[in-house]
Amino acid sequence: MNEGNRQYRKGMYRLGETAEMVGVEGHVLRFWETEFPMLQPHKSPGGQRRYRPEDIELLQRIRSLLYEDGYTIAGARRQLSREADGEPAGDAARGGDGDAGAALTLARQEIRAILTLLGGGDKL
Repeated sequence: MNEGNRQYRKGMYRLGETAEMVGVEGHVLRFWETEFPMLQPHKSPGGQRRYRPEDIELLQRIRSLLYEDGYTIAGARRQLSREADGEPAGDAARGGDGDAGAALTLARQEIRAILTLLGGGDKL
């Protein structure tokens, strides 16, 4: 690795490293990039995603909203927009996304995303 690559790499993490830090699979990160416009990792000259520490913080917040708080993708997107606008977080902002139906909706969305990545998304 030459010095120029090392400098570019400093403070930047590859997809696999980032997925491990966040606790999800790489394909989930790629899917989230399509669903959360505020998530835009840098691309290396070779086209590889490079995540900055602030990207990782955002990814961890997304994971928390989806997996721990029970938000749907749309609900998490709205909540992140509210947070960016300085509005407080809370159950009222959730809009009813914390029930079992929302968890099923999230599971379906993630299964569809996986199938799409595998080339079978048209089967659902």
